[in-house]
Amino acid sequence: MKERARILVVGGGYVGMYTALRLQQKLRPELRRGDVEITVVTPDPYMTYQPFLPEAAAGSISPRHVVVPLRRVLDRCRVVIGEARSIDHAKRTATVATLATEEEGTGPDQIAYDELVLAPGSVSRTLPIPGLAEFAIGFKTVEEAIGLRNHVIEQMDIASSTRDPAIRDAALTFVFVGGGYAGVEALGELEDMARYASRYYHNVKADDMKWILVEASNRILPEVGEEMGKYTVTQLRRRNIDVRLHTRLDSCTDRVAVLSDGARFPTRTVVWTAGVKPHPILAATDLPLNERGRLRCTAQLTVDGTTHAWAAGDAAAVPDVTASEPGTETAPNAQHAVRQAKILGDNIAHSLRGESLETYSHKYVGSVASLGLHKGVAHVYGRKLKGYPAWFMHRVYHLSRVPTFNRKARVLAEWILSGLFKREIVSLGSLEHPRAEFELAAGGKPPRDHPKGSS
Repeated sequence: MKERARILVVGGGYVGMYTALRLQQKLRPELRRGDVEITVVTPDPYMTYQPFLPEAAAGSISPRHVVVPLRRVLDRCRVVIGEARSIDHAKRTATVATLATEEEGTGPDQIAYDELVLAPGSVSRTLPIPGLAEFAIGFKTVEEAIGLRNHVIEQMDIASSTRDPAIRDAALTFVFVGGGYAGVEALGELEDMARYASRYYHNVKADDMKWILVEASNRILPEVGEEMGKYTVTQLRRRNIDVRLHTRLDSCTDRVAVLSDGARFPTRTVVWTAGVKPHPILAATDLPLNERGRLRCTAQLTVDGTTHAWAAGDAAAVPDVTASEPGTETAPNAQHAVRQAKILGDNIAHSLRGESLETYSHKYVGSVASLGLHKGVAHVYGRKLKGYPAWFMHRVYHLSRVPTFNRKARVLAEWILSGLFKREIVSLGSLEHPRAEFELAAGGKPPRDHPKGSS
């Protein structure tokens, strides 16, 4: 081991948390002696297990159980809550803005490092569609998932209490854009939840609601294969979900979703899940990027042509050594990210000790997707599963992958209790505006839409 090594991990998601966790394990003697310092810079004090977001939105899992507190898990690391604004790898410094620097007004901090791990993940890929920024909601964070749940139930409340048929129709119309995992699972779980909730409304029936899935390509869920994708379309349409392929969202201004096929839907709900793009921090570095804006990496998870820089996950273009075609890269998904983080942590430890590096090699085993309670599709190790078996495999797989025994036990307990008791159907829209009622009582102005609502 050389002199004191300062390791900077940018990002606290799959790769960031698992890499730091692996480094804690592999470098335990060095950390104890003070030969190594690990700093994790992340905008949130927790890691979100995104595959559980649809179930959190549907109320099957408590929101606090789909996140992992970083300070508890990374007890040997220094966790800095902030955003990396730029990285000068030639000088081995990162510019980081924290809540404290904003309060002090002194400008961002400079954090020096010896080894850099870039794992900022991705952000939603949006298009210049009129009204999208004003009226749509994403589905990448736990806040968005719970906000969407509150919003859907609130729309049912509006439809139940209004006498205006136009308002009622718009409130009960839900448009989801994007036919990948996020869009299909979110739509399937929320439709299932809303269908269940409708039994408690005297004048809102499940058939009164319109659920629309808009996908620009000719198929949905490409990860599970063409056959399972067609099966998913059939199953969704049997639930009266309007699946529109080869269709784009052209506009959603004035609460009207206009599609490329000419259809117009007055709606108060547009959910955007049409893909992701690399985090903007990558463009603010002096490291090599490919044509898609991802870091050029080697199979050992080093940044190509650069020393002391490492990357994995959504931010990295990692060669797939198991692919038959040259130039193939690993898919930016959780299955690769978790496994890459393990090799990444090992390789940093090897590098610090002067040992040879390992090559990342993992053959994609397949995918599973939930379409609501007791409904799903799966294509794993060449086997195709539908319905309840696929849904059960989805739960078993993700329960095995969610970090920490604490979270596994809590999620499993919630699933057991949800099987014994009825669903909890309640909107906590005031969570988005917790001071609204007090401001109104103190003489302030109510929010634009509703004093306590989420719209």
